[in-house]
Amino acid sequence: MVSSGPAEIFRSLWFRGAEERLASPENPFLLEALRKEKLEGQRIAAWARTVALAASGVLIAFQNASWSMLYFHGLLLVFIALGWAQLRFATVGRSRIELLLILADLVLLAVTLTVPNPFASERFPTAMIFRFETFPYFFIILALATLAYSWRTILTMGSAVVVIWLAAVLGIALFGSTDPNLGARVAAAFAGMPGLHGIVDPNSVVWSIRAQEMLIFFLVAAILALRGQRSNALLIRQANVAAERANLSRYFPPSMVDELAAASSDVGAVRSQDVAVLFADIVGFTHLAERETPETVIELLRRCHGVVEQAIFANGGTLDKYLGDGVMATFGTPRISPADCANALAAARDIVQGIASANAELAAAGLPTLAISVGVHFGPAILGNIGSERRLEFATLGDTVNVASRLEAATRTLGCRIVASDAVVSRVGEATGSGVTGGFRRIPALSLRGREAPIDVWVA
Repeated sequence: MVSSGPAEIFRSLWFRGAEERLASPENPFLLEALRKEKLEGQRIAAWARTVALAASGVLIAFQNASWSMLYFHGLLLVFIALGWAQLRFATVGRSRIELLLILADLVLLAVTLTVPNPFASERFPTAMIFRFETFPYFFIILALATLAYSWRTILTMGSAVVVIWLAAVLGIALFGSTDPNLGARVAAAFAGMPGLHGIVDPNSVVWSIRAQEMLIFFLVAAILALRGQRSNALLIRQANVAAERANLSRYFPPSMVDELAAASSDVGAVRSQDVAVLFADIVGFTHLAERETPETVIELLRRCHGVVEQAIFANGGTLDKYLGDGVMATFGTPRISPADCANALAAARDIVQGIASANAELAAAGLPTLAISVGVHFGPAILGNIGSERRLEFATLGDTVNVASRLEAATRTLGCRIVASDAVVSRVGEATGSGVTGGFRRIPALSLRGREAPIDVWVA
C-alpha cells in the first residue's frame, strides 16, 4: 500500500502546483476551462453570499430587534458589495485587486465580530463578545471561496484568518475594556472550580477556545484546499483530453474523433491495409511564390488548404500531412469502409469545385487565382507510427502512396485536374453497382515516372 502521510500530501500539493503553473500558459484549453470555471464559480458565490448575508440580516433582527442592530445591517451591505466587487475583478491567475478584496473581507469580518457595536446602549467587558460564538461566520466566507478560488487561495485564506483572528484576540486581551467588579463576583462564585472559572470569566478571552477555533479553521481550510487540488487535477486531465481531441480533429473528420478517442486499441500500431490515397497540389506555385509578396502567398495557401481540408473531412477522409503547397489525404484510415474510393473521388471533385469558387473570391479581392491538381490511387499501404520516442507521427507508406503522388503530377501532361487510377474506379463500381460519372474519361496504359508497368487511369 502506498503511504499517504502529511509529508506526501504536501509534496503532492507542491509538485501539482508546479505542474499547473507549467501547464496553464501552454494549454489554451486549460486556460479556457479555468477561466470559465472561475467566472461561473465567482458568479454563484456572489449570489450565494447575497442570499446568505440577507438571511443573516433577518436572523440578527430576530435575535435583537433594536435600532442599534442597523449598524450590523450596514456592515452586511458592505460585505455584499465586496462579494460583487470580487466578481467584477475576477480573473484567472494572480490578481492584486482580488487578493486585497479577499483580505478586506477577512479583516472586516474580524472587526465586525470583535469590536462592540458603538450604537448599543448596553456596555460589558469586551471579551464577552466571544461568548456570542460568532466565529462560524468565517466558515461561510471560506465555503463561498471554495466556489470560486483556487486551492492555493483557500490555503492562504486559512493562514490569513489564523493571523487576523490571533491579532484580534490579542487586541482585546491587551486593550479591551474590563469589569473588575463583575470579574471578582464570578471568581467568588466559582472559587472551587478554577477550570470552569477560566471559561466563564467575563474579562477573559479564553485562549484555549480561541486556539481551538484557529486550529479547526486552518484544518478545514487545508482539507478544502486538498479537495480543490484534486478537482484541479481532474480539470487538467479533462483539458488535456480536449487538447488531444483538438489534435485529432486536425487530421480526422469530427465524426471520427469521438470514435478514436474511445478506441481501446492502439491506433498507431503498425499494420498493412488497403487505402485510397489522395494528393492535391497547387499548379505553378513556385512561380507564384516568386512574384507575390509573402503575405499574399500565405493568404493563398490558407485559402487553398481550407478548401482541401473541408473537402477531405466532409467525405470522411484523414488529413495525413501538408506538403508545402500540397496535401496528402487517406480514405480508409484508421477505419476501412466500402465507400473509401467513392469518398476519395468525391473529395477530389469537391476540391476542384471549391478552388473554382475560391478563385471568384480571390479575383474580386484583386488576388491571383489558383489551379489545383489531384491524384487518387487505391491499394495496400503500410500504416503506423514512425519517428523516435520524442516525436512520433502516424504515417501511411508504400507503393500506393508513390503512385498517387505520380498521378497528381501526371495532370500537367494530361491537361486535366483529376487523375484517378483504374483501381479506384473499379472499387467505386463494385461498391455502387454503376460506373463513374462526373465527366471522367478512361486513358489506358499510362506510364508513370519511376514505374515500369503502365496503369489505366481516369481523368476529369
